[in-house]
Amino acid sequence: MNSQFTKLVRILLGIILLVFGLNKFLNFIPLPELPENAGKFMDSLIETGYVLKVVGVLEVIIGAMLISKKWTAFALILLAPISINILLFHLFLDLPGLSVALLIAVLNGVLIYKLWPQYKPLFN
Repeated sequence: MNSQFTKLVRILLGIILLVFGLNKFLNFIPLPELPENAGKFMDSLIETGYVLKVVGVLEVIIGAMLISKKWTAFALILLAPISINILLFHLFLDLPGLSVALLIAVLNGVLIYKLWPQYKPLFN
């Protein structure tokens, strides 16, 4: 996993996660206008008081792990369900935001593919 391409993908994904994770606490990027169903869903997550905070903390931790190249394989496994949920949210509730969701899922998939030998023991 030492190629320049892999390093670029890992750092790019880490920066994206850090920015969006920190944004859940600092709100420096305003949320775009969401379709009605997506807005209701996001409002319900906000009303729980903890879901978006937990996701934000995880995104920051995973982003930092990717940027620092510490426990990268573990970070990608933690990210997999988050990236799938981001993708499904945009696919079913907010189609205009699908491009960023696809980017996150593809970057995650590329890195998992590159690290596949580390995951092989999980499937034996």
